[in-house]
Amino acid sequence: MNQATSDDIAAIQQAALDYLESQHTLNPEQMQRSIHPRMVKRTVWTHRGTGKEYLREASAEEMILLAASYNQAGDKFPPNPQKTVEILDVQGVVASVKLTADEWIDYMHIVKINDHWTVVNVLWAYHDLAAHR
Repeated sequence: MNQATSDDIAAIQQAALDYLESQHTLNPEQMQRSIHPRMVKRTVWTHRGTGKEYLREASAEEMILLAASYNQAGDKFPPNPQKTVEILDVQGVVASVKLTADEWIDYMHIVKINDHWTVVNVLWAYHDLAAHR
């Protein structure tokens, strides 16, 4: 990690946690705070009709809406959900992070813009690859 201050490390971790925790607590404002307006989330998905794999995407707007509704019934996460943030690298104003949750992992690119660390890319996968349908 090149010249990452302790404040930068804490802010990078917080951006990743805000992204995940906003889904736990139905907090779209927290999601909006953690992601850049041009953020894109991607995964490999299998089309149910054809069985072919494709790249599935979600925009920042879709993620903010998801944070408002995903855990509506309170059954999407266990009582004490796993949320492990591993900072893989920091180089100046860019960071690469692995976020491990109970059912999936997120590989994130987080950037510092105007003194604020924000998520710009997420590549994710379920731990159980059969769930990608």
